[in-house]
Amino acid sequence: MIALSLEGKVALVTGGSRGIGAACVRMFAQAGARVAFSYRGAHDQARQLAQEVGGGDQCVALQQELSSAQDGRSLIDQAIARFSRIDILVANHGVWPPVDAPIESMTDAQWRSTMNINLDAVFGLVQSAVARFKQQGRGADGMAGHIVLISSTAGQRGEAFHCDYAASKGALISMTKGLSSELAAQGIRVNCVAPGWVHTDMAAPALNDSQTRAKVFSTIPMGRVAMPEEIAGPVLFLCTPLAGFMSGEIVNVNGGAVLVG
Repeated sequence: MIALSLEGKVALVTGGSRGIGAACVRMFAQAGARVAFSYRGAHDQARQLAQEVGGGDQCVALQQELSSAQDGRSLIDQAIARFSRIDILVANHGVWPPVDAPIESMTDAQWRSTMNINLDAVFGLVQSAVARFKQQGRGADGMAGHIVLISSTAGQRGEAFHCDYAASKGALISMTKGLSSELAAQGIRVNCVAPGWVHTDMAAPALNDSQTRAKVFSTIPMGRVAMPEEIAGPVLFLCTPLAGFMSGEIVNVNGGAVLVG
């Protein structure tokens, strides 16, 4: 059996205190990586997770607001200050406003907030991480760094009454393709995972409503939503040598609900 090993690597996972992010933190640590992860307000959850997967020199929780490009740059700086390098960036944080907002009544404040968090902060993270990857140079595996952006099926097919979220997640797909073309020759792999509905706190308001839940399930051929670990697995794979010839890919993890690239 071939192991998915990240021994000797340092990974940064944003939005890592719960849901998909926490599942990524656990899997990356199990694969041998040292892991830094960000959180905004869930201090107790973040502290417990860091201790659970090793604490100390193995895992650190970094409290950081991510609502601007500068916030993203600051987080990269903190991770490097803690572990002296960075090899992997997983941009997982994000916001999905749970209340339907028709376009004619969506506020400027909601639009701007969604873009600030879901897109602008990712720009700052990627910009700073890439600069560091290039400074560090290629490792023994020939790679200089890995970036995985977490998009959504909403970024592929849109989502009624959530055009802000869909636009931000669609932008991450385009960013993945543009960055891959720019960076692949320099040993930096940029890929994207596009989940469908996942059993997370962010999705809970919708999934806990019986009518919405039934509607959601009816669109998924597998008849259920994903567990966070089922998203974290493909993220991990994309950061290992087994995915060394993959770049610019959009990996769909949605139970068969959306079949596009």
